[in-house]
Amino acid sequence: MLNDTLNDTLNERVALVTGASAGIGLAVCRRLVAGGARVAMIARRREPLEEAAATLGAGAKAIAFPLDVGDLAALERLPEQVVARCGRLDFVINNAGVHHRGPVASRSTADLASMVNVNLTAPIVLMRAALPHLPPGGAIVNVASLAGFLPVRDAATYSATKAALRSFGRAFADEVRPRGIAVCTVSPGPVDTDFFLGELESVTPITFSQPMSTPDRVAEAVIDCLRTGRQEIAIPWFSGKLATLAYLSPAFLRALRPMLEKVGARKKAAYAAAKVLPVAR
Repeated sequence: MLNDTLNDTLNERVALVTGASAGIGLAVCRRLVAGGARVAMIARRREPLEEAAATLGAGAKAIAFPLDVGDLAALERLPEQVVARCGRLDFVINNAGVHHRGPVASRSTADLASMVNVNLTAPIVLMRAALPHLPPGGAIVNVASLAGFLPVRDAATYSATKAALRSFGRAFADEVRPRGIAVCTVSPGPVDTDFFLGELESVTPITFSQPMSTPDRVAEAVIDCLRTGRQEIAIPWFSGKLATLAYLSPAFLRALRPMLEKVGARKKAAYAAAKVLPVAR
């Protein structure tokens, strides 16, 4: 616990959430608004973002800020704009991400650069830009991935960006702790959103060897970080332990990989056959 105010209600706090128009980002916004917070919702496409904000009470509790986080100059100005519109800024949730799946050799230079820009550079720039506005008791939560614990084949660049985001968050947390600001990381495995199941064919089978979480479960972890200042939450927790062990012991991973890939391939086939999103509570 960095500051007792993190235990207070979310009432009247202001949170900036990227990737807010769907999936994990929208689930986070719902929980924030339910707790009495106001949310500045950030996403690239205006129409879906405004529709999502309207479901939460646009103009009062939820305000849409259409913006491509890859536009770093615009992103740097964003916290000041949120403060001008909302009066304050207490929390930043870096959730926006992009994944161009496949072997590195199959991806263009632009694809590789966009993953680094959106998944790593943008959160760093936003954290720095938000810092002057965050009060003691404020918090930053970065949504990373279990791929940041254990690099995944055909997701090398994505894995690297998520590992780097975790590393940056740990170091940055030490820098801002004297100011009473928490920096936390939420690292989920597969989540039942279009990010995974909308691109099912290109997702490596081993990904599906781990239990599927819901966006609401990840959002719950984000709120837990805001309230407690916990440094990191892996979802599911067992998968986080397994990924760490596999990273520390390559021989263990080599022995385990055939079984994980077989299990994952079976689950992936079942998802494809059902053509519906699985529900995990």
